[in-house]
Amino acid sequence: MIRAAQLLLLLSAAGLWVASRLPWVSVTSFDGLGLPKTSTLNGSAWSTALLPMAVLLLAAALATLAVRGWLLRIVALLVAVVCLAMGYLGMTLIVMPDIGPRGAEVAGVPVATLVASSRQTAGAVVTLVAAVVALAAAVLMMRAAVSAARPAKYATAGSAVGSGAEELSERGLWEALDKGRDPTHEVNADPRAAGSETEGR
Repeated sequence: MIRAAQLLLLLSAAGLWVASRLPWVSVTSFDGLGLPKTSTLNGSAWSTALLPMAVLLLAAALATLAVRGWLLRIVALLVAVVCLAMGYLGMTLIVMPDIGPRGAEVAGVPVATLVASSRQTAGAVVTLVAAVVALAAAVLMMRAAVSAARPAKYATAGSAVGSGAEELSERGLWEALDKGRDPTHEVNADPRAAGSETEGR
């Protein structure tokens, strides 16, 4: 599960890098002095958090090589938080009713000169897919952390069962003494000899 989680994190980080290079928004402005000017904003310009989140996912993929147990759970939770941020960025572009004012601000164009704006959702869709992939990696990491904790619980339970067996054996010895039997003779008796006597009879 750890290997699969690492692969998914790497794929998600690669998806964010691709999304950061794709065009997200185009704004057209006209100041009345020359020809209209169109500025195209890619993902890294529209949202400067895309590349840092990709770096975080790469760091999480490397961290899974060294951490286990509750530390792995913390890494999984951090990846889940990054997934939420990725989903927010992707959905914002899709559902934002008017991208013109923000596009003009990012492009450094006065809003008064803005005449048109358009959005390209390919980068946002890639970001959402990367978020789902990273979320799957977080689930795998959490499951791996839980699975690693189970053997310790089973070992503890086994120790408890062993102690109970010892107590039962001691109880059997005392019961044998109470009934007038020699428990040491029963323990040291050779089963093969007993079997031979039974066969002889």
